[in-house]
Amino acid sequence: MIIFQNEHTTVFQSALYQTVSVFIETDQAVFLTDPAWLPAEVEEIRKFVHERRKGRALYIIFTHSDFDHIIGYKAFEDAIIIASQEFADRPDKEAPLKQIQEFDTKNYITRNYEITYPEVDIMIHKDSQSLDIGEASLTFYKAPGHTRDGLFTIVEPYGIFIAGDYLSDAEFPFVESDYEEYIKTMMKAKTLLEENEISLLVPGHGTPETLKQKMLNRVRDSHEYLLALKSGGPDVEELSKTYKFFDGLRGIHEHNLKMAK
Repeated sequence: MIIFQNEHTTVFQSALYQTVSVFIETDQAVFLTDPAWLPAEVEEIRKFVHERRKGRALYIIFTHSDFDHIIGYKAFEDAIIIASQEFADRPDKEAPLKQIQEFDTKNYITRNYEITYPEVDIMIHKDSQSLDIGEASLTFYKAPGHTRDGLFTIVEPYGIFIAGDYLSDAEFPFVESDYEEYIKTMMKAKTLLEENEISLLVPGHGTPETLKQKMLNRVRDSHEYLLALKSGGPDVEELSKTYKFFDGLRGIHEHNLKMAK
């Protein structure tokens, strides 16, 4: 369903894990991130994009290669794919595809498009790499920690910060790749928010934020959580108050404690 919309931006949120997909319209192109999850939801996004596209080029930005974020890839056959170099070079591309297949089989789901790993057309090799298309300017930043291949995107002149699986109001940090890199990525996020006129922060799960101070609060909360992992762990009762889905995420929290050692 659509949870946020303005003149140039539409944010979709799945019923599963509050997974977010962002659609951005510009004068010469349209952009989409991580189309997900369920077949009816992917189809809703596909139809929306088709109706609004009006012949413009379609770019899909994949924020990282977790299976829930690449699951809708082939529903958009002629899209130009943008992702990090690490995304393109992932050595075990079959792993997220197996997870998709297992998820669909377990839940009796069929899809009207092929399940394959995205082929990247525009690879992001370094921080501050940019792409200018008409009035829009996209600047990309490597964001490892959650995964090795994470990517931040800032879209100007609209002030949109696409954060991938960081800075969520629904999830504490999931440290799947590297603890120290995650901390560095949070410091990078703080700098980017302070140095840019960001008016919309969009996480990969949860809800968007439009107030700069609340964006910075998300960075602070994530950073404090990560530091607490090193000193015996955050207070579980406080986490339960802050994140209403915490009870369903205790296993991930326990994994984070191990990653921080």
